[in-house]
Amino acid sequence: MSVDHAPQSAPRTAQTGGKVVISVDAMGGDRGPAAVVAGMAASAAKNPEISFILHGDETSLRRLVGRRKGLAGRCDIRHAASVVTMDDKPSQVVRKGGDSSMWSAIESVRSGEASAAVSCGNTGALMALSMLRLRKLPGVNRPAIACLWPSRNPQGFNIMLDVGADIRADAHDLLQYAQMGASYARNGLGLDRPRIGLLNVGTEEHKGRTELKQADEMIRAVAAESQFDYVGFVEGGDLPSARVDVIVTDGFTGNIALKTGEGTAKLVGDFLKEAFSNSIMSRFAALLAMTSLRRLQKRIDPRRVNGGIFLGLNGTVVKSHGSADATGVSAAIKLAFTLTKSGFQDRLAARIAQAKPAATGDSGAAH
Repeated sequence: MSVDHAPQSAPRTAQTGGKVVISVDAMGGDRGPAAVVAGMAASAAKNPEISFILHGDETSLRRLVGRRKGLAGRCDIRHAASVVTMDDKPSQVVRKGGDSSMWSAIESVRSGEASAAVSCGNTGALMALSMLRLRKLPGVNRPAIACLWPSRNPQGFNIMLDVGADIRADAHDLLQYAQMGASYARNGLGLDRPRIGLLNVGTEEHKGRTELKQADEMIRAVAAESQFDYVGFVEGGDLPSARVDVIVTDGFTGNIALKTGEGTAKLVGDFLKEAFSNSIMSRFAALLAMTSLRRLQKRIDPRRVNGGIFLGLNGTVVKSHGSADATGVSAAIKLAFTLTKSGFQDRLAARIAQAKPAATGDSGAAH
C-alpha cells in the first residue's frame, strides 16, 4: 500500500489524562472473550495506570466485565457486530470487516483514543487492517512482526523479526528490520547498544543467498551511526544464545523458527511430565526438585513471551497468540503498556526517518 497519505492517517497522540489506554479486540481468540477479559483483569490488578477500550459483543462483554471488580471504571465497551475468524481471508476482511471487533480495536488507535491495540485474532487480517487504517511509516517498505525469544542473555529474551508479516524480504528490508529491532531492544528490553545478528545457514561470509550478503554489507555499514553492534551472520543455534540480542530474518524463515521453538518447548515439558510420573521413585524425585522444575517451566513457558509487535506502522499493534489464555493475554497487554510508556512509537518513527541509505550522519538521540 502507498504511504503517500500516511500523515493524514497517522494516529493522533492519545489524550488519556495520564492513563495508558489499551484497545483490546475481545472476540478473535480461540478461547473466546472470557480469556481476554480475564487477562485484562490480571493486568489491571498489577498496574493501576492501565485502562481499556474493549471491542466485541456488548451484551457478553458487559456480563464478563461485571464479574471483575478490578475492571470497574477502567473499561469502555464498544459494540462490534461481527468477528474476524481464523479462516477469514485478509482481503475479505479489508473489504467487508468494517463492523468487526478487530477493525474497531485498530480504529481506536488511529483516532488517538488508545495508545496501542491488542488482538488474539487472525494474523494476516490483523496486519492487513493495521496497514489499511494506520498506514506504514514513511520510508518503510515491508512492516515486520517481532517476537521475544527466551535466551541466556541477562534480560532473559532475544528479539527476532520478521516472524510472519511477509514471507519475502530483500536486502533493504532486512536493513530496516535491523533498525526497527534495535529500537525495540532499546525501548522494550532496556538495551543501550543492542547486538544485531543476521540469520543464515552458516557464519562464513561466502554462505547464504545474494540478498543476505547484500544485507550483511548494508547493516555493517550503518551499525556505528545507528548505535548498535553488528555481530554478522548467526545460525539457528544462536536464537536463544547470549551472542546476540536481535535476530534479523525474513518472515518465512522466522515463522518456521518460531513455530518450531514453541513446539519444542511443549515437547520438552511433556517429556518432563512423563519422566517424573513414570514410577514412585521418579515422583518422589519430582517433589524434591519441585522448585527447580517450576523455575524451568517458567523459563520455557511460551505464554510469558506472548505478543508479537507489528513494527513499521503509524501505531502500536500487538498480536497475541490465537490460543492465548489469561496469562498470555496479560503478557501481550504488558508488552503494549511497556512500549507505550517508553515512547517507543515516536522514537521508532524518528529512527526510520534517519535510516536513509545515504545517511547524513545526524544520528541524534532517537532510540
